[in-house]
Amino acid sequence: MALLKEKDRQHLLKEFASLHQPVKLLLFTQEVECQYCSDTRLIAEEVAGLSDKISLETYDFVTDQAVASQYGIDKIPALVVMGGGATPKDYGIRYYGIPAGYEFSTLISDIMMVSHGESGLSAETKAYLAALTKPLHLQVFVTPTCPYCPPAVHLAHQLAFESDLVRADMVEAIEFPHLSNKYHVQGVPRTVINETAHLEGAAPEGMLLAKIKTAAVL
Repeated sequence: MALLKEKDRQHLLKEFASLHQPVKLLLFTQEVECQYCSDTRLIAEEVAGLSDKISLETYDFVTDQAVASQYGIDKIPALVVMGGGATPKDYGIRYYGIPAGYEFSTLISDIMMVSHGESGLSAETKAYLAALTKPLHLQVFVTPTCPYCPPAVHLAHQLAFESDLVRADMVEAIEFPHLSNKYHVQGVPRTVINETAHLEGAAPEGMLLAKIKTAAVL
């Protein structure tokens, strides 16, 4: 059974007609004891089926553990959005949990960004990221019903796209309650920066950059 409505399919077909470079999706699932793995697979398959510029590779978290380790995947369902083509490029863009509800729009925005090859960040942010010397890890906690979460996730993914030292994870708070408890997530979106700092709400680019600077990641 298809998850996408016909009008949404038609809209995406028009959007994807402007894709430039190939995009590869890596999906990590496990059919047994993974509540949202099946639906996440359906979403990935339907999206990839809308354009020959989007390819999908699916891996089992247990039997393909070597591949999961290669990409730092430690929980499922997980989705990686990366550059495709002859030389695939991992930008550090991760989804942990089903990219459904409002977060589906983030997945589409990320595909468009990777394909077009432009983060859309300001010159100031790009300059800061170019000067990074230490890894920066962003975890953005969300729920599918949160209308304020997609901008926070996409902004984190823009930073990851811009710098090889940045990894940005969307984490669906309800699917991973142990992480929500660990990082004291009481509302979403909540962005955790390098385990040491956090930012509440869908903060604009300048505010997130200022918070990252105070976290002393350089």
